[in-house]
Amino acid sequence: MNFGFTPTHTGEVLKDEIEYRGISQTRLAKQMGMSYKVLNDILNERRPITTSTAMMFEAALNVPAYSLINIQTEYNIQVAQKDSKLNKRLAQIRKMVAVL
Repeated sequence: MNFGFTPTHTGEVLKDEIEYRGISQTRLAKQMGMSYKVLNDILNERRPITTSTAMMFEAALNVPAYSLINIQTEYNIQVAQKDSKLNKRLAQIRKMVAVL
């Protein structure tokens, strides 16, 4: 399924939030006990969030961890749906199970 738009990465949402609040990435990384590089990679969409990091963001920013995980999961699914190699494999699987 193609939604016709670019999926939103959790990092984009978090980056907007910390910019709105005027919090520096350096300060937030220190408060969260996370390296600046890891935080910056998340905010610049080079790294996904995990359950643990979602919970850390919830503690630091009061943004519900489940919302962040849902955004990340939706992003992952939309990216996977655009993977032609995966789509071919899924089509083969569907074809094989249709005859069962």
